Order: sequence, then structure tokens, then C-alpha cells
Amino acid sequence: MTTIRETTLPNRLYQGKVRDTYDLGDGLLLMVATDRISAFDVVLPTGIPEKGAVLCQISAFWFDKTADIIPNHYVSLATENGDLNLSDEIARRSMVVKRAERIDIECIVRGYITGSAWSEYRRSGTVAGQPMPEGLREGDMFPEPLFTPSTKAEEGHDENITVAQMEDIVGKELTARLAKASTDVYAAARDFARDKGILIADTKFEFGMIDGELSLIDEVLTPDSSRFWDMDGYAPGKSQPNYDKQFVRDWLDEAGWDREPPAPELPDDVVARTHERYLEAYRRLTGNPLS
Repeated sequence: MTTIRETTLPNRLYQGKVRDTYDLGDGLLLMVATDRISAFDVVLPTGIPEKGAVLCQISAFWFDKTADIIPNHYVSLATENGDLNLSDEIARRSMVVKRAERIDIECIVRGYITGSAWSEYRRSGTVAGQPMPEGLREGDMFPEPLFTPSTKAEEGHDENITVAQMEDIVGKELTARLAKASTDVYAAARDFARDKGILIADTKFEFGMIDGELSLIDEVLTPDSSRFWDMDGYAPGKSQPNYDKQFVRDWLDEAGWDREPPAPELPDDVVARTHERYLEAYRRLTGNPLS
């Protein structure tokens, strides 16, 4: 796992579960995607090699592709800016972005019923508080994508909330704008990915304000923030073959972890197979191997 030396970078503003953010001045930030991996909102002690480079470069790919739908904070890959004087290994996992006022809501869009949505449905027949038809199977496609927000916790677990609860937090107008932007970006990405043999089961977006304009920020449509399923092996009623971190989640559940820190170390074979899945997701979606 790559270790980022503080001496090679400007002042760090923020350390998230996966990304570290540094101040470049003039309203610009350097966002570095590390090899850290989190599951169930807990950072694991074992990293995934090259994961940071995949997250950075696939986000840049999607920021470019969705810029006509909503503005975003992306400026350039760090590899395109020699003035930063970063090592090659750090540069390939870093991007320059515009500073934004983050909106503290995670905007989740679900195209298929899985994960926490499937757990809620089995308990109560609802998803994010919305009644669902009877008889759904795990992995079934929703007739229309569902917008299901959650809180964004600095520590501990994010919590799913209803749209009405989100309106109480950020207001009805902003909630409507965020829901539309989220579902529009998801729909465009879903259609693109399907042509590449990948089903985007669900994903989460983050937004902020840049010069008063609603903008897409952080990461977008990565194997960390999304569930990518292999279209050829898709069949409702079971866990789907995937190109994301579901393999890690499944191993942690099978190991009996209670989803509270500290998390257990991942075995070498789980690390290796997760690494392969991230690289394959990048190759399939972009059409190129990871640089």
C-alpha cells in the first residue's frame, strides 16, 4: 500500500476515510485517493494496491463525461501539472479540484434492490421509508431509479434518511435539485456502463456549492462509491458477480465481524481478488488499462 509522505505535499486540510485533501491556494485543492478501503463506514487496516489510482482516474473519466449534466469541481489530474512537483506514484492518484462548500448529505441513487435497501425491504417492505411492491427479489431492478439520501457522518455510521427528513435539513428546493441531479447523472452513467457490460446497481454522490453554483464533488461512480455488477452473470435472487468492494463486505460478514472498529485484517487472497476487480472495472468502463 502506498504511503503518502507529508513532506512532499502542501498543508493537509482534511483526512477522510479514503481521501486526503491538501490546500493549493487560490481556491484550489489537491485531492489524493489513498489505498485505504472502508467497509460499513469503518476503515480497514489492510489497503488495496493501486486502489487510489483507480478511484482518482475513474472519477476524472466520469467528471469529464457528465460535465454537460451538472458542473463539477474537477480541474485536472495531477499528472497533467508538473508544477506540483509530486512523485509519479502520488501524482497518478491525485487530482486538482476547485474548493467547494460541501452539502452534508450523501445522495444515493438505487437502480436495483440490494445492500441496505434489501435489508430494509425484508424488514418492513419499504426502501428509504417508501412502500415497495410485494415479492421483490434481491437484485431486482426498480421500475425507476430511487433517490435515497443518507447523512454524512465524520465518524461512525452514516444513517439512511427519508426525502422528507432531507428537506428538513437542507430545504425542499435544494432537495429537489439534488435529487434531479443525482438521478440524471446516474441514468446517463447506467446507460453508458450497460454498453460496457456493467450494471450500476447503486451509487452515491456528493455535492457542494462553487461560486454559488451547485456542483458535483468528491468522487464519482467508482468501485468504492458504487456497486458494479457483471451483466453477463446477473440474475435476481442471489449475490451478483461484481467489480467493486462487495467481495470485501462478503468476506467480513462471513468472518463474523460485528461492523464496529477495529476491523480485521484482510487475507492476501481477498486483497488480490479485490485489486483485480478494481482494475477490471476501470478497464471495462474506460476501455483502457490503468495507466
